[in-house]
Amino acid sequence: MAGEASAVVDDKGWLYHPYFPDHWKRCPLYSLAQWVNGLAFRNIQFSDSGLPVIKIAEIKGGISGQTKFTQQTFDDAVRVRYGDLLFSWSGQPETSIDAFWWRDPEGWLNQHIFRVTPTEGIDPVFFYYLLRYLKPNFVGIARNKQTTGLGHITKRDLENLEAAYPRLPEQRAIAHILGTLDDKIELNRQMAQTLESIARAIFKSWFVDFDPVKAKMEGKQPEGMTEEIAALFPDRLVDSELGMIPEGWSPIPLSKMANFLNGLALQKYPPIGKDDLPVLKIAQLRSGKLDYDKLASNEISDKYLVSEGDLIFSWSGSLIVDVWAGPKCALNQHLFKVTPEKWATKGLLWVAIHEHIDNFRAIAAAKAVTMGHIKRSHLNEAMVILPSIEKVQNISGVLDILIQRSTTLKAESNTLINLRDTLLPQLISGKIRLNQPEDAAA
Repeated sequence: MAGEASAVVDDKGWLYHPYFPDHWKRCPLYSLAQWVNGLAFRNIQFSDSGLPVIKIAEIKGGISGQTKFTQQTFDDAVRVRYGDLLFSWSGQPETSIDAFWWRDPEGWLNQHIFRVTPTEGIDPVFFYYLLRYLKPNFVGIARNKQTTGLGHITKRDLENLEAAYPRLPEQRAIAHILGTLDDKIELNRQMAQTLESIARAIFKSWFVDFDPVKAKMEGKQPEGMTEEIAALFPDRLVDSELGMIPEGWSPIPLSKMANFLNGLALQKYPPIGKDDLPVLKIAQLRSGKLDYDKLASNEISDKYLVSEGDLIFSWSGSLIVDVWAGPKCALNQHLFKVTPEKWATKGLLWVAIHEHIDNFRAIAAAKAVTMGHIKRSHLNEAMVILPSIEKVQNISGVLDILIQRSTTLKAESNTLINLRDTLLPQLISGKIRLNQPEDAAA
């Protein structure tokens, strides 16, 4: 039963003695779970297929083109399954050290991450939020040992860090409130991902494989579209320098479909103390969450401001494209704000860039020393086969609807995240008390 261990007696200040309600049972954090560290993989163990190796990058951003795979088998204790609770204990304190649910396919756990299994009497969902509540403590402890930008939490720290927990009914009540919000956030994420996958599938069918044209060539009605949209597609393919394309269509480079505005080196625009702006960097684009510890002056030109609904493409490092669903912020260098031409739609640009993203990543990887990138010349070379300008918006309108709906879901999730993050410390600290029957079974 959790809590049998004696309470921490060494006085190390608030970092090791966070606040909890008086009626909660106190004990070392380490005693409340089993903590299994991952393995230190070697390059020789990697392969082109198999199960993914789950590093901090994967638990923060999911499986990507940078993920390593292995066909080898290891102890089942380091096998990560959907729904496992993970705690990354090393890295940049503010952005890497945290608790996460694993929501992707099975894989093998890399070092610097604990697979955490709460002991009997501790609700797993409550324990996840307990770890999230302790994030400021973890950050403070790691900062005290930080070298070259990295910090860490050790087993000794977990043993010295005092935790507390209430009886099971109260644990479950707290977990239910916060978990319901997170369930909706996760559902929104999945729905947004599905909508984006549909948009990409439609783009490939209509603008890459030309399935509607091929159907009409066979005398068939194109599937999945109205007669009005089908009428906008020709019934013939013609030869071109890029192969067979629809009659009347032509290749247009990405660079001619939108204005790609590069951000500023915002260290040159330090905060001035009034209406300062959070900074949108690659990490924030990836996570969808701004870092309010790093601000820039609001005196930058309006064209470098990013608002909800703006299309952003990181041309360096991770190379990702997304519609920003957060609050107003300043555009950092290494990011393009993509403004479609009047005849193009945001949805069309989003999908068109995604169609080329794997090639862009290959280009960046080939020249990477510390951080790979692409150049504007690569936007000139990336072609999209499109109909006449008059037809583009009508044909691509469905793509815009799908991406707009995806953005709406992400914006809704940001609101729910703010609500959850407001409630979490209130519930764990006891500032908001949940009424529980006195005689409820533990």
